[in-house]
Amino acid sequence: MIRIPTLAACLVALGTLGVASTSVAACKYPVAPSSIPDGKTASKEEMIAAQSAVKQFLADMDVYLKCVDDENPPAAAGTKLTDEQKKAQDAAERVRVQKHNAAVADEEAVAERFNTQRKAYNEAHQK
Repeated sequence: MIRIPTLAACLVALGTLGVASTSVAACKYPVAPSSIPDGKTASKEEMIAAQSAVKQFLADMDVYLKCVDDENPPAAAGTKLTDEQKKAQDAAERVRVQKHNAAVADEEAVAERFNTQRKAYNEAHQK
């Protein structure tokens, strides 16, 4: 008796991994700018270059987020799903939400790092 629920749980987990592995291949996660200059000592050109890199990262992340959101469309209205299909759909949706939320958190972290250095730059160069 114990083996059947365990087997079913393994099958659901494998189905989720299969969905997750295809989505990893389908959507390319953007690389955040490797560094943001210290605003207190950076030149105007360095800050402009950093701003450009951050804007590009945010634009690339928007493309990634759209890709993630499009990966697992809901079943068409009126489509009858089996319990296993519903579980797989729910698992895929949880993965999508996790990916989406992690990407947004990365966007916010990069933007915050840049804005902190931009503020430091502005304060250092006001005279």
